[in-house]
Amino acid sequence: MIRYALKCSRGHAFESWFQSAAAFDALKAARHVSCPDCGDASIDKALMAPAVKHALTDPAMDREKALAELRRQVEANSDDVGMNFVTEARRMHEGDVPARAIHGIARLDEARQLLKDGIPVAPLPFMPRRNTN
Repeated sequence: MIRYALKCSRGHAFESWFQSAAAFDALKAARHVSCPDCGDASIDKALMAPAVKHALTDPAMDREKALAELRRQVEANSDDVGMNFVTEARRMHEGDVPARAIHGIARLDEARQLLKDGIPVAPLPFMPRRNTN
């Protein structure tokens, strides 16, 4: 399928879909394409601009901004305990230290064990800054 911007000899602009460029040419030659406003069958293709996504509306850019904002929120509202994450999470769960928001590093097997023990943890979708280039 192909979409064309079209115009009639009277200046009305409209769009229409065709099976192919050849199908448009055949329908136009047979005068089966007409203006929806005035019925004129003298139709020409109008200048069309390609559909180019603007960087501000690009979904990948939106995701990057959302991840950057999430990182900012996590870093602003929790303590980075680094490699001590498992120990600190367990100490808070057992009541040895006051509960607070923390983030840090845990191996997958350690995180699974915390979950099995009823200690809620969740992975973050980004690496700690000290591990990034």
